[in-house]
Amino acid sequence: MSGLSKQRLERLHGVLAGHVERGAVPGLVAAVARDADEHVEVLGRLTAEGGAPVQRDTIFRIASMTKPVTAVAALTLVEECVLRLDDPLDDLLPELAGRRVLRRPDGPLDDTEPAVRPISLRDLLTFRLGYGLTMIPPTAPIAAAMAERGVSVLPPRADYPGPDEFLRRLGELPLLHQPGAGWHYHTGSVVLGILLARACGRPLGDVLRERVLDPLGMRDTGFTVPADRLHRLPVEYWHDPDRGLVVYDDPADSAWSRPAVLDDGGADLVSTVDDYLAFARMLLAGGTHGDVRILSRPTVELMTTNQLTPAQLAASAPLLGRAELTGWGFGLSVTTTRDGLPAPGRYGWDGGLGTTWFNDPVERLTGILLTQRMFDGPTPPAVARDFEVLAYQSVA
Repeated sequence: MSGLSKQRLERLHGVLAGHVERGAVPGLVAAVARDADEHVEVLGRLTAEGGAPVQRDTIFRIASMTKPVTAVAALTLVEECVLRLDDPLDDLLPELAGRRVLRRPDGPLDDTEPAVRPISLRDLLTFRLGYGLTMIPPTAPIAAAMAERGVSVLPPRADYPGPDEFLRRLGELPLLHQPGAGWHYHTGSVVLGILLARACGRPLGDVLRERVLDPLGMRDTGFTVPADRLHRLPVEYWHDPDRGLVVYDDPADSAWSRPAVLDDGGADLVSTVDDYLAFARMLLAGGTHGDVRILSRPTVELMTTNQLTPAQLAASAPLLGRAELTGWGFGLSVTTTRDGLPAPGRYGWDGGLGTTWFNDPVERLTGILLTQRMFDGPTPPAVARDFEVLAYQSVA
């Protein structure tokens, strides 16, 4: 059975090279894999001013593509019966026990009612714990209180307090909704990372390395970049309409060159295309990679199945896209209806610092795009949208 069309991969090369030549991104690494076929494009430079060329082993900041990795680590503990999806987390997260819930998301902080049940691991994985990015105005009392305490949804490598202090501050605030009742982005992954560290008695980075990264041979993936590998880290940029590309993080003094106060389980990993290909292929193969099994097939299927109700999907549309097309599983998005190239069951997620990944089980297809230009908003930029089309059109 054919995998990828060599002729059509030439089109992929031409279009991606055009984005680099026009300066949309300084450089990129892109991978398309189907069955035994694998194609990797390596284009551009590590800086917008030139510098060394991007290499296949260039290390990129993958931001929210961290979320599925943390979710997989959590599910390994579920399969060992260390954690359970629907049991209360009060013993490990006492700061979040006995929750009060706002009667209205934009209401006063003291206008609350008791939570009908404790927060569970499933709530963290599906972002339904009651905390996270919200669409209410920033002047609303809960939004202002989260910002004041430094527990709002912040960019990767942000100045969060330490894990215990983060939970203490979060625990001072009521929930936006009853546990399981609404979807709010990101904070579930931060809390999940703290939970894993406490459950295993080790830092989150060690937990991820033991349970996911080392078994898959993901040697360049982690929360920091060692000094002898910093030359493989590109300059990270954001785009200013007036000034063009502006430096966000420079390897000369990178925030990733030293340990963070809190390793964010939803945003802080760095990785390479080959490392993340190993992770993606493990999921596409039902939990195995080579002779290594990370998860069982039923657990992978559960992780990659939409968990949200129609009402929760509608409320999540500003971040996930059209509610009738995209849902949320455990740490990743899931395509629910075919209205384009992706088939129902396609899953993956983007990283806001310029990366994207998807697996399509129907087409047996994996796509990974790594760049060093931050997204301008929830909608991926043209290079990412083109990459999706190019990956699918390359199917033989």
